[in-house]
Amino acid sequence: MIQQEGLLAVKIGQTYALRVDFLPESSCLKLTQLYRHAAAIPPVHFKDMLKRRAPALLLEELESFNDDPLASASVGQVHLGRLRNGERVAIKMIKTDYRERFMADVRSLRRFIRLILLVYPKLERVADPLGILGTIEQGTLDELDLRREAAGQSLLMDMKSRHAGVFDLSGMRFPKIYKELSNDVVMVSEYVEGRTVDELLERREIGYDALLELFRLHGFFAFCVGTFHGDIHPGNLIYRNGCFYFLDTGVIGRVSEKMRMGLLAFFQALAEFEYPACARALNAMADRGIEGGRFREFEMKLTELYRDFTGSTVAQVSLTRKMMETIRLGVNHGMVFEKGMYPIIKSLMYMDGMVLRCNPDAVLMKDMRPFLAEFRRGMAAQ
Repeated sequence: MIQQEGLLAVKIGQTYALRVDFLPESSCLKLTQLYRHAAAIPPVHFKDMLKRRAPALLLEELESFNDDPLASASVGQVHLGRLRNGERVAIKMIKTDYRERFMADVRSLRRFIRLILLVYPKLERVADPLGILGTIEQGTLDELDLRREAAGQSLLMDMKSRHAGVFDLSGMRFPKIYKELSNDVVMVSEYVEGRTVDELLERREIGYDALLELFRLHGFFAFCVGTFHGDIHPGNLIYRNGCFYFLDTGVIGRVSEKMRMGLLAFFQALAEFEYPACARALNAMADRGIEGGRFREFEMKLTELYRDFTGSTVAQVSLTRKMMETIRLGVNHGMVFEKGMYPIIKSLMYMDGMVLRCNPDAVLMKDMRPFLAEFRRGMAAQ
């Protein structure tokens, strides 16, 4: 039903697959199917589209491709192919021209949200629906141009190389992209044999230690660099031989130095269950903070909010829910946060959701302590 409503509906569904703060967990798990269980193009149509849309050089170099897709997501579809030199490649193609309908749906929803905000203006500060819609819009438009994916990969690879001496990033890999065989709607890349993290979680074939390593890798980029994979859901990662291959890098997240340092301080305090320090860190990273009696009331209510969090497992208390409630509490007390906050919070929601599916008995914040300390040392060494 969601897919029939169009690409915007799918993207909203993918976003809210994370929102265990107000959707039942069973609904969120159902929505995670939107990461990879999308309708596929029939083989005859795919072959015809490839002939019409692929670069001439690819048609010359491509010896064969499999009719059945390796994966079919909301925007693109991937097939295994073989070049004339024998190399196996992944051929990704944008399935159709989504842009016109997608933008019409965005405009319609934006008008509707603005009407709602006239009736309930507080919603803008608490949930920032227009900001979230803007993030979905920009991220989807980036996905619709596969040249963005190649550019995003190049950026992350360059940052990996530049920081290799400060931080061990050997577990992070990227498939080679054949830029000369690609264009805006067709991309050819190295075929990486393996399953996505989403599939491995579904099959219960990935361990908790591996997910902690993923947090360590992603966390370095988010907290120490401030530039990171902006759509790091489990369908965009392949795990093979102890390494994570980062896929679909068209959406790059960026966060200001003030925000990334503030969030790191917040999570370091949260990992130690020091809730007054959490309150101070959140207030310090706000564009407009609060003071006096208002701050003391906020500190007291935040401590009360986290009274069931100390030592709790991810199944007992959701980090995602607590984070959303924390931001809401700060806004309700007068804090104002930068618009760029959502992408980094979203990536942390993905991490929380993966751990919940893998090891619901984990005390995630306690296990994050050594990595948070490592991020702090990495920042100091730069």
